[in-house]
Amino acid sequence: MNRTITSLLGAIALTFGITATMQAQAPSNTWNPNLKNGMYRNPVIDADYSDPDVCRVGNDYYMTSSSFACFPGLQILHSTDLVNWELIGHALTDDYPVLPEFEGTDLDWRKKIQHGNYVWAPAIRYHDGWFYIYCGDPDQGLFMTKTQDPAGTWEPIVWVKKGKGMIDCCPLWDEDGKAYLSHGCAGSRAGVKSVLFVAPMSPDGTKVIGPSRIVYDGHEDQPTIEGTKFYKRNGYYYIFSPAGGVKYGWQVELRSRSPFGPYEEYVGLAQGKSKINGPHQGAWVDTQNGEDWFLHFQDKHAYGRVVHLQPARWVNDWLVIGEDKDGNGCGDAVAQWKKPNLPSSGEFQPLEDDEFDSPELGLQWQFEGPYSHYWYFCDANKSKLRLYGVQRPDDFKNLSDLQNALLQKFPTENFTATAKMQFIPNPDYKDKGEEGGFIIKGQDYAAIKIVSTSDGCELRYVTCADAMKGKAENIEKRVELKMSKMKAPYTQKYAVDDIPQPRMATQDVYVRVTVKSEGTGNAIKSKAQFSYSLDGKKYKKIGDEFTVKEGRWIGAKLGFYNSRPGVKNDGAFLDIDWIRFEK
Repeated sequence: MNRTITSLLGAIALTFGITATMQAQAPSNTWNPNLKNGMYRNPVIDADYSDPDVCRVGNDYYMTSSSFACFPGLQILHSTDLVNWELIGHALTDDYPVLPEFEGTDLDWRKKIQHGNYVWAPAIRYHDGWFYIYCGDPDQGLFMTKTQDPAGTWEPIVWVKKGKGMIDCCPLWDEDGKAYLSHGCAGSRAGVKSVLFVAPMSPDGTKVIGPSRIVYDGHEDQPTIEGTKFYKRNGYYYIFSPAGGVKYGWQVELRSRSPFGPYEEYVGLAQGKSKINGPHQGAWVDTQNGEDWFLHFQDKHAYGRVVHLQPARWVNDWLVIGEDKDGNGCGDAVAQWKKPNLPSSGEFQPLEDDEFDSPELGLQWQFEGPYSHYWYFCDANKSKLRLYGVQRPDDFKNLSDLQNALLQKFPTENFTATAKMQFIPNPDYKDKGEEGGFIIKGQDYAAIKIVSTSDGCELRYVTCADAMKGKAENIEKRVELKMSKMKAPYTQKYAVDDIPQPRMATQDVYVRVTVKSEGTGNAIKSKAQFSYSLDGKKYKKIGDEFTVKEGRWIGAKLGFYNSRPGVKNDGAFLDIDWIRFEK
């Protein structure tokens, strides 16, 4: 909701010039990491903010994470206590650069949706009054964007180094004014993996000014090492990197007296006897009160990579992360712990519910690629979101191909999401495939869709296995819907162009999905049961339970879409009144 900025963010505004009003964060109805007696539980964010990185500026902490092909990208979160995190903005909006040689090819987002491509493993840093984010694109190179207001507008993203296969970059500005950039490489593009690089960088952070040099080879001891985070402490240069793979890995620390090595290695965190699989890839932060903490992800399959907070302490210039019960110097991930000695601005999680009463799209929503402002209208006066029918791509096979699906992350393992929507077709498209609806998307998908037919509109429950491989969807259930004239402040004499006015609309349709988890760790599974109501009171299950799968490098997401088959001045409208989550 478009409300007055909170007192906390007002304080930040005094420091960094944040002036925009923002959506005030309310406590989550689905997940709360805060426990009694000054304790917290992991994950601190039970949603897919993969490859998290954090920096501290004074008393404030800022996080960003991989966004891959989801836009707005590089979502920005803020916290004062490292446990409660609020979405405050994003660094990438509705555009993304494409190398000239990729224009018009399958690597061009203007031609084809890019599942899993683009923004990998960013690093956020604060230097000389500026916030910087560096990230890698495995097909195009290393990028940077910056701002003086992390909740405001970020400068257009620029290439720091062009090239294929480079990922997971992080800057370091040294005391002597020199700057460096560490990075890894993607075996799928580079033809080699498990090696780390450091390159000299211009002091302004805009470009690499020399060749990237391999400074560490992990093939023997630390396979699949990647995800670099570059630090300097007590005269040592540190590269913190995960190894061992996404679901099963551990956290490696490298240190040297020179940025170019040679580097010693140390494992500071592993699963050990805990139930937290693959704890790694994250950020070391030191607090204003002298404590050390480490934030990392845990891969939970359909739920994505969720964020954990681990206590940490320096021992002999190595960071021991988590709880080291056996004293071997490598910590185990903790499930709960005493909160950091930090002031808290409240108990909350990133946004979930949306009443659509703001003229701006909620910060939790993302499209599946760079997007167009022609696709939606936030009608604050009527408290609804209108999605316009967008023409499907020429090679359309199923809903996995739609870039205009508006989605948000699963907020936790077990939750129910309910929404109210209405479909208003273009009468000229009868029986030609206009459709919109409510969807869970991953490598497979399930949806409650409303489809225009020659007799009006019908509700359909559909599923699609191996959607990203182009398989056809199955219609599991059909329900006829009633149509009526829209209420409008105009008469027939004010008809617009060739579209009959007023349009016919479906009755209100209430859609619901209940998501439940089974198992833990690497054995976790997600089940979703869809239902619907035509009066908002009595809900009917529709179809069988759907087994949810993750997407390409991201967790499954839920939300809405509206599409049409051909070119027309105007298409159908999908009006969404609200979406609400509960435990």
